[in-house]
Amino acid sequence: MSDSSMTPVPAVGVICLKGDEVLLIRRGKPPRMGEWSLPGGRIESGERAVDAALRELQEETGVEARIRGLVDVVDGIFPEAGRHYVLIDYVAEWIAGEPVAGDDAAEAVFMPVEAAMAAVGWSETRRVIARALKMRDA
Repeated sequence: MSDSSMTPVPAVGVICLKGDEVLLIRRGKPPRMGEWSLPGGRIESGERAVDAALRELQEETGVEARIRGLVDVVDGIFPEAGRHYVLIDYVAEWIAGEPVAGDDAAEAVFMPVEAAMAAVGWSETRRVIARALKMRDA
């Protein structure tokens, strides 16, 4: 019998770009607590993934953005936290708002892309940021 805590949970992430900066949050809760990551979170029952992305972006950072496309779907399997997230990552263009940490975020800030890539610990997050930049510049 499988461990029910490792049942995949649908979630979203947003690569929000503002010029040559990307919006990052410092995670205030597990998994990966204290690490820099993308804003995002769980999709609520009956909620479309794209709507969840915009809602989570607003709740965690106070920023408004326009979704530009789907970047990738990533499995975030964190045995240490007993979690498996299926992360649907979108690229978005900043519209308004200055980042203010809210909800599950301890901090929220726009970082220059190079600094963001150095700050982010998880290789999958760095990979989707790079892919989002290529999509934007295509």
